[in-house]
Amino acid sequence: MAYKDIMVYLDAAEGSGDRLRLAATLAKMHGARLIGVDANLPKARNGDDAGRVGAEFEAATRTAGLSAQFIDSEAPLARDQLQCVDLIVASRAEGETRKYVRDEVPEGLLHEAGAPVLILPQEWTFGPVGEKVVIAWNTSREALRAVHEAMPLLEKAQKVTIFAFSGRHGDLRASSQRLADHLGRHGVATQISEWSDSGETSAIEALFADLDTQDADLIVAGAFGHSRLSEMLFGSVSLDLLRQPTAPIFMSH
Repeated sequence: MAYKDIMVYLDAAEGSGDRLRLAATLAKMHGARLIGVDANLPKARNGDDAGRVGAEFEAATRTAGLSAQFIDSEAPLARDQLQCVDLIVASRAEGETRKYVRDEVPEGLLHEAGAPVLILPQEWTFGPVGEKVVIAWNTSREALRAVHEAMPLLEKAQKVTIFAFSGRHGDLRASSQRLADHLGRHGVATQISEWSDSGETSAIEALFADLDTQDADLIVAGAFGHSRLSEMLFGSVSLDLLRQPTAPIFMSH
């Protein structure tokens, strides 16, 4: 499996250039077409910045020799295009930037798109993504789908860690080992990092600590699962990851 159509949402934020550079790098790596979407609100398209996002996209894709398309549309999310992409690259705007970027990026993309979303922290600067990966595992359908959709990245990773936070309502050790065996059959070597709910550390706190331990540059996680066990163990993890991004997050719903 490879990503053949990659979409990137761009805006007037300072980190948009690095986001475009990463998307172009991924497109080059997978031989993909790159689709750029202007995520700015109309009020951010006036003055000196008008047309800047499109011009930068055209220059970057031409230099990289990519097949590319730019959508300079005021239609929310470019929904008609979301049906036929394999991967979406976006960022969650913070602070003053949120006034100028569409509210539905990236949360709306997770619900609307049939493709996974690679979400970058707003302050992220270009660097390796996917060399050291942590999978936030909770047995949910969304988490498993995220793993499968991240397979092209996992197969190229130098290090993959399965993070398992076992609480009083369930033990994830057996399922983590099954996932490790499954990934092994895909040629992905993994290690398991087990955490137990002692009542002193939440799942998200343990995950953030594990990210530091593993020096991770990518988190793979399911978005907004609905199982009762998942919500008890990881209930707010999706939102916490979006609101407190410490590394790029590969999410699938």
